[in-house]
Amino acid sequence: MKRVLVTGATGRTGSLVVKKLRQREEFQAIGLARSPDKVKEMFGSTEDFVWGDIKDYSSLEAAVRDCQALVILTSAVPQPKGTPQPGKRPEFEFASGETPEEIDWIGQKNQIDAAKKAGVEHIVLVGSMGGTNPDHPLNRLGNGNILIWKRKAEQYLIDSEIDYTIIRAGGLLNERGGVRELLVDKDDTLLNHPPDDIPTSIPRADVAEVVVRALLESDARNKAFDIISKPEAAEDAVVTTDFASLFQQVNSKI
Repeated sequence: MKRVLVTGATGRTGSLVVKKLRQREEFQAIGLARSPDKVKEMFGSTEDFVWGDIKDYSSLEAAVRDCQALVILTSAVPQPKGTPQPGKRPEFEFASGETPEEIDWIGQKNQIDAAKKAGVEHIVLVGSMGGTNPDHPLNRLGNGNILIWKRKAEQYLIDSEIDYTIIRAGGLLNERGGVRELLVDKDDTLLNHPPDDIPTSIPRADVAEVVVRALLESDARNKAFDIISKPEAAEDAVVTTDFASLFQQVNSKI
């Protein structure tokens, strides 16, 4: 049984990853969280959870000990700034201590460093498409440059000499998974030139399944790729079930 630490385990995608891992006998899924109350509310129990903060390296050392794999699902989250005004574009900001630099760069670097020290064999990191464009609108939210910091952390992981899988997801949907065809490519090709002009999005549940399959399939190792899905009702869609073939479509080089 492979012991896997999942950070961001109480997030909307992270909680799905934890639940999917716990449905498989190959894994012992350990969630990292800051709030026992939130874990109890979401999972009904705090069993197989550890407490820590990605900005506190010492807590990560303890959390990742004896783990063979790490799944990074932490991300800075922008918040509305002030009271929305009719007819005015909303503004966003990041809470103190929760900026993309602190969460998506320093926090992820801490996780990678702790994992390397603990002898973790494989890290799966979930990021976002759009990182090839420094002028992407997401970078302007709260002046956080979130995609720039994410890419910096991804490169740090690639240079770490730990086996990695970097999944750069399109827009995340709160819809059911397992009913769509998944599409992979690189360098924001899907974002800039979506096939048949389909939406560049994907259900969170499908991203969670890709994470689980990446931990199982050797063809997912040492690859970074973008991923979206065809619409559920697409006439030419073939539901993706062969994940080894999906990963084989991606070249090893970033």
